Amino acid sequence: MALTFPRRGALVLLAGLPLAALPAVAEVAEPPGLWTGPMVGETPATLNGATVIDVPTLEGMLEGPVLLIDVGKAARRPDNLPEDTLWKPVHRSIPGAAWFPGGGAGDLPPEQARALLGRIDELAKGDKDAVLVTFCKPNCWGSWNLGKRLVEAGYRQVHWLPAGIDGWQELHDAVPVQPQPGWPPEGE
Repeated sequence: MALTFPRRGALVLLAGLPLAALPAVAEVAEPPGLWTGPMVGETPATLNGATVIDVPTLEGMLEGPVLLIDVGKAARRPDNLPEDTLWKPVHRSIPGAAWFPGGGAGDLPPEQARALLGRIDELAKGDKDAVLVTFCKPNCWGSWNLGKRLVEAGYRQVHWLPAGIDGWQELHDAVPVQPQPGWPPEGE
């Protein structure tokens, strides 16, 4: 008997079991505000006010102007790495993405949240109808939070890619990226 574990309510088929005997897959409800719990875990299948997309949909969107926003965390220096060891981690992302490491935290200090939205506004040239795509890793609340933050800031073309960079890399190469200039803001 083959057993697969679905994501976001996908159908589970177990050889020889009637459909009614299969366990229900619980959907994760959207929280009323930004998620401030653990950043890694099952996320909702929806994002109110935004469009949830997959990689093939993103591929089609890339034919026009799209602002890709990666909020994946930066690699953390291993605690046991000797101080004199060179540490130069490389963050890989979708080509052309703007990277804001950790920018999807639900509990960003207000000044950091303002700086994040201000920089995105600059990149979008002040256009609230700009097409924005948020992503990080699968099962990451960061890109969901940023999508929600952008919807609340008045952006009307927000898209969320739950498959994140992992989904992209199943079909395409990723490229090294650097954090956005000034991110995180000084003093953070």
